[in-house]
Amino acid sequence: MGKKIINDCFLWVIASAICVLWRLLMSKGVIGAYLVLFSCMMLLWLLLGLIVGKYRLNYKQLWLWQDMLLTIGIAVVVMLVTDFVALPHLSYNFSSAVTNTTTAIVALLDLIVVLGKHYWKFALNMTVPAMVIEQRANATVALPEGQRSPESIETIHQSVLSLTTEEDYQMLLEKAHLDSKLTKVVANRDRFSFLQIEDYHYSTLVDLTLLNDAKGINRRFCIVNQKLPDEGRYVCCYRPQEYVKQKILSSYPKVINYIVYTGWFLWSRVIPRMMLMSRLYYDLTKGRKRTLSKTEVLGRLYYCGFEVDEIVPMGHIEYIFAHRHSQPYEQEQFKVYGPLIKLPRVCKDKEIRYFYKFRTMHPYSEYIQKYVFDQRGGMNIADKSDDDWRITNWGRILRKYWLDELPMLINWLRRDCKLVGVRPLSRTMFDQYPKDLQDKRTLCKPGLIPPFYVDHPNTFEELYASENKYLDEYLKHPIRTDIKYFFLTMRSILFKKMHSA
Repeated sequence: MGKKIINDCFLWVIASAICVLWRLLMSKGVIGAYLVLFSCMMLLWLLLGLIVGKYRLNYKQLWLWQDMLLTIGIAVVVMLVTDFVALPHLSYNFSSAVTNTTTAIVALLDLIVVLGKHYWKFALNMTVPAMVIEQRANATVALPEGQRSPESIETIHQSVLSLTTEEDYQMLLEKAHLDSKLTKVVANRDRFSFLQIEDYHYSTLVDLTLLNDAKGINRRFCIVNQKLPDEGRYVCCYRPQEYVKQKILSSYPKVINYIVYTGWFLWSRVIPRMMLMSRLYYDLTKGRKRTLSKTEVLGRLYYCGFEVDEIVPMGHIEYIFAHRHSQPYEQEQFKVYGPLIKLPRVCKDKEIRYFYKFRTMHPYSEYIQKYVFDQRGGMNIADKSDDDWRITNWGRILRKYWLDELPMLINWLRRDCKLVGVRPLSRTMFDQYPKDLQDKRTLCKPGLIPPFYVDHPNTFEELYASENKYLDEYLKHPIRTDIKYFFLTMRSILFKKMHSA
């Protein structure tokens, strides 16, 4: 209650200052008299607030219209009492316009505060709790294998054609075995349709609902994960972000097309990632026409316990063939992918610490790092940022000039790392290193400035040699080695134009 009273007093101070300045511009009246009157009006406001319960009731206990009505009602009463009771009996000729304007400003500011509080409550009120993943034993498919009847196949054929094309059907018939009794086709944007499927009844589930229009993608994937037997196959489809971008750019004249694209990007990609805007965005769009990148879809699948086997593009739609690999990760109620992220890294004594960076990759990219490595046959240091499709266009710019690493200064101030040293690695990347280098790395803290910028390695073998050389020197002469590598790095940056990978 005390904070609310102080808040209203502060609003009165602001409104009074505005109106006093206004009065000074009009005519130099007795400003002191106005300040006394404004103080009395403020006390009346606070008294009325106490009487009607404005300061006792929590905003979470009130509907928005109730909270706004209290403020408007108090403002009206203060104006009436001031105009018809106070001003006629005062010796000084006060202007009712000034007093009413002051009260109106206070009411307006208070309404803004009320709207802000209720919007905060709305934005953070995720009514659907995080999904609880049930642990299960190994499971095999329940139905016996067999072929469908021609009538059944034709029914499925017509159902698929109502949603896709004949080419899509033929592809699914071949790759997803639509003619098998162990394949189930589902086409419903509501994820609860999967709950009606018996556990382990089918070996393949084909989901023909575009993920762009599906409600609760992660929940959908988790439910499918629970319904499939071990190594059961899941087929889903989505419209890639890149297709929408090209369509916009080709549909409008130059310059205008990029203006339209920028507006679309802000609406469909930026706003949904903002913590206080995402709830409003999904309430307005009902989860339809969601913009999805390839990275996000694959990352969500891995996050929910699947491994991707194949991606088949069919016109403006991509079909993803995956299989159930494991239990989903522990589900968070709401994953926020804003510009500032914290990533788990292996540090001294193999302790996992979280390092801060600016996001340069699409959402859920951290879950498919191994997948990217496997697809490329390993990660080459020289072309890391050129071929990694998880990195966004603006992310490449941030990486080129180290801007993405600026938040790591927070870790340096917290003493999670030192200024010079080997870079902190993710668990996936750390596991790629030779065992002896892993052990050596965990003998000391990681650093912000790695030996990479001194030796310029182009392959992992050269990187391993560079880090081994630094660590051998550091373990013998810590301070001297770090000073040496610091000045060598500065020379690389200033004279050799070395940039972040």
